[in-house]
Amino acid sequence: MTSYVLTVTCPSTRGIVAAISGKLAELGCNITDSAQFDDPATQQFFMRVSFAPETGLSRDAVADGFAPVAKSIGATWAIHDEAEKMKVVVMVSRFGHCLNDLLYRWRIGALPIDIVAVISNHMEYQKVVVNHDIPFHCIKVTKENKPKAEAEIMAVVEETGAELIVLARYMQILSDDMCKQMSGRIINIHHSFLPSFKGANPYKQAFERGVKLIGATAHYVTADLDEGPIIEQDTVRVTHAQSPEDYVSLGRDVEAQVFSRAIHAHIHHRVFLNGNKTVVFPASPGGYASERMG
Repeated sequence: MTSYVLTVTCPSTRGIVAAISGKLAELGCNITDSAQFDDPATQQFFMRVSFAPETGLSRDAVADGFAPVAKSIGATWAIHDEAEKMKVVVMVSRFGHCLNDLLYRWRIGALPIDIVAVISNHMEYQKVVVNHDIPFHCIKVTKENKPKAEAEIMAVVEETGAELIVLARYMQILSDDMCKQMSGRIINIHHSFLPSFKGANPYKQAFERGVKLIGATAHYVTADLDEGPIIEQDTVRVTHAQSPEDYVSLGRDVEAQVFSRAIHAHIHHRVFLNGNKTVVFPASPGGYASERMG
């Protein structure tokens, strides 16, 4: 049976859940999973509903039937077919751990996405990518050619119909224009420590300060560098007995895991922007199942 996901954001008011669930029932839809959050700080309401039309209604027919309810509550909303895989462009530089992890998860179906292109400013991963039958584009970026290079990147995005860009340790700062054009559709991954270390060799700085936690943060990209709405974070403990090289290795593992979890949440329409923050609902039952074991 076809399954859909309804996402709703609207001003907080009484009776929203009843209105939404009641209309879906009226349309012959069976709700299989539901999550909601009412934020008193922003006075916004967020809801994600998985449902199956037991009468065989199409997505368009359900949308037509639901539209009056959405209008009555002032909602921003969408209905997504769970069988449709989101088209994704992966961007990478010279650190390949996140790229390789994504390719493995993609290959076994743990990340049900359609990788339509990999873009890099270096050639290191061309063979890896091409061996997966994925188009590879090497687009060099310098201060002088940055506008032209970004135009080439956006041409790939538009030609492939990509809905999401993921920066798998892509070591170039995107322009404000590109960030605005793809707002809410670019996910970045980077290390995170307490205290914070910026600039060259942050893991060495962390080692020299005796850091006990290494972390990673995945977030949407905005014009404010590394300050976009956070989707996912995690940490791993380190001790005084470990070397800077250990820090780097452990950091790579946590980065790859956090990155894939953030992408998983986005492609399943579990992430809602809430000002400078996000609302991230848990996965539906079966949401983590892979098509094959490996």
